[in-house]
Amino acid sequence: MRHRISFLLLTALAACTTAQPSATAPGQATAALASPIPTATPVVTGRAMVTSAHPEATRIGVEILRRGGNAYDAAVAVQFALAVALPVAGNIGGGGFLLYRGAAGQEGALDFRETAPAAASRDMYLDAQGNVIPNLSTLGHLAAGVPGTVAGMWELHRKLGKLPWKELVQPAVELAAKGLKLTEKEASGLNGQHDTFALLNPGSAYLKLTAWQAGETITHPDLARTLKRIRDQGRAGFYEGETADLLVAEMQRGRGLISKQDLLKYEPRWRTPLHGQYRGYEVLTFPPPSSGGVALLQMLQMLEPYNLGRAGWHSPQATHWITEAQRRVYADRATYLGDPDFGRVPVPQLLEKTYNRQRMATTLPYRATPSAQVTAGAGLPGYETDQTTHYNVVDAQGNAVSCTTTLNGAYGSKVVVAGAGFLLNNEMDDFSSKPGTPNAYGLVGGAANAIAPGKRMLSSMTPAILTRNRKLALVTGTPGGSTIITSVLQSILNVVDYGMNAQQAVAAPRLHHQWLPDQIDVEAGALLPVAQDTLQARGYKLNPRSAWGRVEVIRVLPGGQLEGGADPRGDDTAAGY
Repeated sequence: MRHRISFLLLTALAACTTAQPSATAPGQATAALASPIPTATPVVTGRAMVTSAHPEATRIGVEILRRGGNAYDAAVAVQFALAVALPVAGNIGGGGFLLYRGAAGQEGALDFRETAPAAASRDMYLDAQGNVIPNLSTLGHLAAGVPGTVAGMWELHRKLGKLPWKELVQPAVELAAKGLKLTEKEASGLNGQHDTFALLNPGSAYLKLTAWQAGETITHPDLARTLKRIRDQGRAGFYEGETADLLVAEMQRGRGLISKQDLLKYEPRWRTPLHGQYRGYEVLTFPPPSSGGVALLQMLQMLEPYNLGRAGWHSPQATHWITEAQRRVYADRATYLGDPDFGRVPVPQLLEKTYNRQRMATTLPYRATPSAQVTAGAGLPGYETDQTTHYNVVDAQGNAVSCTTTLNGAYGSKVVVAGAGFLLNNEMDDFSSKPGTPNAYGLVGGAANAIAPGKRMLSSMTPAILTRNRKLALVTGTPGGSTIITSVLQSILNVVDYGMNAQQAVAAPRLHHQWLPDQIDVEAGALLPVAQDTLQARGYKLNPRSAWGRVEVIRVLPGGQLEGGADPRGDDTAAGY
């Protein structure tokens, strides 16, 4: 019986995928309803490039490369610079995932994700009736996980760095001590958090009596002293001594859970990257506790049989196929993904081509599948975040880094460690506080992502590197909470299926579906009005939304030049030499 069901599913799939991709629904030529691809000019350099969310961080990364540093040195310098220049997401009080590919094909995945403190417990955010207490996992001291960023950068440099550690941290020290001019977006962000900062951090450098203005200089004396300790003492300058004392004192002041022992015990993890294929490209991405890499490869497997290019960019038919793939993958994410150090995550089964093709075989040709009718794929073994930031580096030797780093929400928990000057994350919200209850991003999780001491919370971060014929082709990634996975997917589709350059790929308006809630988020300009009407007639609910994500792309051109795309939705910058 099981074989017969599989045969029927595969037969349905074959019928779906062998049809002409531009096939028409009644009265609708869907390719004719495709959106026009926007024009945008990328940055092109000859040897090396950095893309990041802040001009100062990009500048510092390029300077490190010019001085003979490699991509890994530049990544360390960019990370610390972002902790100063981009407090909304750049950090030393958070964590992240770094994916690399060396010029000779060597590769690695460095997990410096935060962990739950030893005193954390499964139901710590529930009231006596078992309901989630609002804001407890997102705002304030109890929302913070044990930071991993400094340990991650130290480990990256220990294994792969070339220049002395002090030279990589010093630019951030100078940036914090001398100050930098606020952009309009940064001034607006700080002003929007004034009341919360005043409540939680009355002595913070982020506060002043009058509103911040674009062009005004902000200095960070406490953060500069913390960065000096990190510069001079390495990892110990954060996890031990004065910085650790200040962090634990802050926890005690706000009834947080992070202890000195938590800090001393924290270790980053080297993990094995995931591999997949898409239209002749090898796709390298991040394994659990990122859900993003698995989900990205699943969607690429689901979509490869369909001729997206012929259907047209953001045509109703292409949007239909992509949405149905997203819907099914996010259902799997909610059920099966979690920290692999705490139980079995069925990655091989989720990445089986037959499994993913069968999942897509349940789609209807011209009709939305309600999410209420879509569950996780059956038969797999059970289990035994918006303000993030991303940067890419490619050096003159061809080494590549794709790194996504985060505090989770905007300015994390909104807690600044008094005397140390850095913001703490609110990553505990990325756990499933209660199975089936959405987190701040509307994502639903299950028991696989329940809170446990020392556990890494599930993430959507999806750093990715593509090669073709064993040569570097594309480096991509983005922040955006639950939208990260779909934005990275679209950056790849934009280049591979639609022939966009790097800047077009990051600037193009985006679409997003995450199973629950059952809606397509639509950025302004993403769909033609007639395409919206067609999709609504097919049963899709469209949700207009303001811009999300800050995608960064570096593409290697056929002649070896580098093409950079930096997202215009932020202050993102691409530069190199």
